[in-house]
Amino acid sequence: METVDPTTGETIESYELWNAAQAHARAASAREAFQSWKKTAFTTRAEKMQNLATLLEKRAPEYARLMAREMGKPLRDGISEAEKCAWVCRYYAENAAGFLAREIIKTDARKSFVSYQPLGPVLAVMPWNFPFWQVFRFLAPALMAGNTGLLKHAANVAGCARAIEEVVRDAGFPENCFINFPIDHSTAAALIEGSDVAAVTLTGSTRAGQSVAATAGRALKKTVLELGGSDAYIVLADADLEASVKTCVQSRLINGGQSCIAAKRFIVERELYHDFVAAFVERMRAIRMGSPFEDQSDIGPMARHDLRDELHKQVERTIEAGARLCLGGELPEGPGAFYPPTVLADVEPGMAAFDEELFGPVAPISCATDAEHALTLANQSEFGLGAAIFTSDLERGEALAEKSVEAGSVFVNSFVKSDPRLPFGGIRGSGYGRELSFFGIREFVNIKTIYVA
Repeated sequence: METVDPTTGETIESYELWNAAQAHARAASAREAFQSWKKTAFTTRAEKMQNLATLLEKRAPEYARLMAREMGKPLRDGISEAEKCAWVCRYYAENAAGFLAREIIKTDARKSFVSYQPLGPVLAVMPWNFPFWQVFRFLAPALMAGNTGLLKHAANVAGCARAIEEVVRDAGFPENCFINFPIDHSTAAALIEGSDVAAVTLTGSTRAGQSVAATAGRALKKTVLELGGSDAYIVLADADLEASVKTCVQSRLINGGQSCIAAKRFIVERELYHDFVAAFVERMRAIRMGSPFEDQSDIGPMARHDLRDELHKQVERTIEAGARLCLGGELPEGPGAFYPPTVLADVEPGMAAFDEELFGPVAPISCATDAEHALTLANQSEFGLGAAIFTSDLERGEALAEKSVEAGSVFVNSFVKSDPRLPFGGIRGSGYGRELSFFGIREFVNIKTIYVA
């Protein structure tokens, strides 16, 4: 297993994969550690989680350089990511005990209540695009609930995975409370099928989620899946043009467009369509692409060359199907997995850019005849992770967001983002279950009924 710098194409480091016997032995260690960790007081868990947050803040510049080198994230974005990880650690350190406090239920019994108890080792299969944040939004609630954690990270961010294991240990968590597993997919499947893993969480593609869910289902293991997205941003005719374009471009280019909840499809009412396209192109034209180590770079390279090449094929197929190329769309010369900010207009259902998830800095814009048509187009997707609505009528926007848009999160006049205080997850091809908030910490506990006659 090798990590490769997407800016230069040079190999950073090689890692030896564990075989199945090694993986099962370490999983058994996590199971053993769970037996004592689950008995620790919330105050003890919280103290260590606060230590972890402090270390993440202190080491944020170091981790940002690691992310930049392994997957091309600009340094300022990497620092923000590490700091957000500290936030989620502090959030659960301060709130986990309340979220998991026993709940008294009045029945015919002398006493009856619901108790939340940890399940055991939770295996996390995580992606490369937010190599720290994706891990910590599982890690913080899972460990605060009394579970132990096993991490199977993406191969191209193996250094990030190692760093996370180190910082958890440095924060004072017990040995084997959290373990990084450098393993392949077949070994991960064997762990899921084994007796030491109690539950599984995965963030990744829909295909990966289907595979893990099938394996876990056969073993009757609980799963939470946060999968792909093709978030629709609906721009109604009464929207503020300048503000909506600014927010839409910002969302499309989050993490270089390599985010499940980045804006993926822009659906604009006809009355505003041509002005929106023109303003969108001009703002995208001003985006600076370059080395993630340079302050002036707005976006760096894509994480891997194969991902860049696949994105370009999607662009070419969309243009061949009749879309209009307004900006970008050409592979740059030279080293690195760079892809320019690209805008496609007149995109319709049946085209690759409408039907498929675009994981990179490409913005497809579609024209809707009216608001009802815009909502129909927005819901015409196999995914259902996030969406946004732009309108000057906040009451109408709220109503449409709640009742008419089919997604796990809908934001009005803002871009979709994850927040430790709010549940996060999707429907349909975007997965099931929820991360973050009190919903997230209750995913991997035994909701136990106690009845005392």
